[in-house]
Amino acid sequence: MRIFQQALRLKQRSRGFHLITAEVARALPQIGELKAGMCQVFIRHTSASLTINENADPTVRMDFETYFNKVAPEDDPDYLHNYEGSDDMPAHLKASLLGSSVLIPIYNGKLALGTWQGIYLCEHRDAGGERELVITAWGA
Repeated sequence: MRIFQQALRLKQRSRGFHLITAEVARALPQIGELKAGMCQVFIRHTSASLTINENADPTVRMDFETYFNKVAPEDDPDYLHNYEGSDDMPAHLKASLLGSSVLIPIYNGKLALGTWQGIYLCEHRDAGGERELVITAWGA
């Protein structure tokens, strides 16, 4: 069993859903040394999240943003946590719904994503800043 780990700092992105598959793969080239294994990508933030979904049609990412804005709207008068602005509590809710990590099989030295699958950075804040990931791969 071999284990590889790397932190990756992502540049600040606008609010929305952004494909980061290529950045993740470039950050940990040692994945190519593994015939079989697993790769976990973890985000070290509470107002952004990760998910895997459609990587071809950008309207899917726009529809994700529309849906989650309906599920966790800004300016809800029932929210108590609003210290950092009206997008703060909705960002925490969205991040909890989507999750802080994704787990991807490694097959013949590559992330075994499906043809139309990509890793999304889900930025839930208007000005979330840089985001940090920890990428861990293990296998043989």
